Amino acid sequence: MIAEAEDDGAPRPRLRDDLGAFVVGPDQIAIGTPGGPLSGLRFACKDLFDVAGSRTGAGNPDWLADAPVATRHAVAVEALLAAGADLWGKTVTDELAFSLAGTNVHYGTPRNPIAPDRVPGGSSSGSAVAVAGGAVDLALGTDTGGSIRVPASYCGICGIRPTHGRIDQQGVFLLAPSFCTVGLFAPDGQTLRQGWAALAAGATAPGWQAPAARRVEELVVVPELMAVADDDAASSLYAAVHELAIVLGLTVRERVLPDGWTPERILEAFRTIQFFEAWQLHGDWITSRHPTLGPGVQARFRTGASVSQQQVAEARAAKRAWDEALGDLMGDGLLALPAASGPAPRLNLEGSEKDDLRRRTLILTAPAGLAGAPAVSLPLGAAEGLPVGLSLVGRRGDDDLLVRLAAITLPA
Repeated sequence: MIAEAEDDGAPRPRLRDDLGAFVVGPDQIAIGTPGGPLSGLRFACKDLFDVAGSRTGAGNPDWLADAPVATRHAVAVEALLAAGADLWGKTVTDELAFSLAGTNVHYGTPRNPIAPDRVPGGSSSGSAVAVAGGAVDLALGTDTGGSIRVPASYCGICGIRPTHGRIDQQGVFLLAPSFCTVGLFAPDGQTLRQGWAALAAGATAPGWQAPAARRVEELVVVPELMAVADDDAASSLYAAVHELAIVLGLTVRERVLPDGWTPERILEAFRTIQFFEAWQLHGDWITSRHPTLGPGVQARFRTGASVSQQQVAEARAAKRAWDEALGDLMGDGLLALPAASGPAPRLNLEGSEKDDLRRRTLILTAPAGLAGAPAVSLPLGAAEGLPVGLSLVGRRGDDDLLVRLAAITLPA
């Protein structure tokens, strides 16, 4: 996707967006600090991040029309620029970041580089596609309910959803503040580690208190969660967990969910809070602006408007309880589970089959999301000849540990 182009008589690299990943660019729109640890690398950012001199569109033309021109970069963008990486554009996002498929009724669907007849996953669709297609080395995304982990899985790359509150969100569009995180995509674990080091060094949120480093002894597998995935994906990931344990010198231990917890209870608590906060944050704009929204996004906001204070109070109590329960479940280990319910679904998937796939995938992403826990997605499984990510979920503050393990497992 790189071509040489003449610019004022001097040849320089210019990108071609053959995959429909970008809404701004692809072109070099900000130059990194010379001599930094990421010098020579290209990155892109999801169109939820402010970039000085442009508007943040959040995947919706009406939002774009109302948005002011940013006067400064988002903190996360500035961190990668300060480390030497060059910014090459802003990427397509699902509308208002409220979807997992990677489709957008206004801007189209970025093409999954490894499976053009399949969706790329979202909402960080363009960022994942730009990395998987080789346009950039790193891309910033956000993850609320799986928006980094799912496209990383579908596109066969690495992605990290950091601990909630670890990375500064100044200059970033948010959907549900209790869950939104700023993270990264990379083609391999070593590049992810490089990018994460720069992001964490330059964009750690004020007041962040890093917990003491811990020693990990196990990879914990919950059969009830593994069974949510398609049979062939689950089989492949079981094998991947055992192979990974050998590489990392860990043991594999099967455990059941703590008493009183089911995958459905975790998901319902997550979705109740997510939908409520999305409406609280954006409901006034939707009510007054009457924006054109895709049917799925519109339906989710409508549901958010109907969530009662009692329902959200109960869900937040469940969230507090799950924070502790997940820690007990992991013990001295990391939770290993599918990053998505299977390989990337076909573009023409509709109806009840699509709804079932979305729900099963959310069941798999909700345990980390509800607890604000960090997770990496690593392309270690396969089904139907396509990648399926293995998600490793850690305790709050295990971000550096997860990225280090990714680099060991998937070096450049």
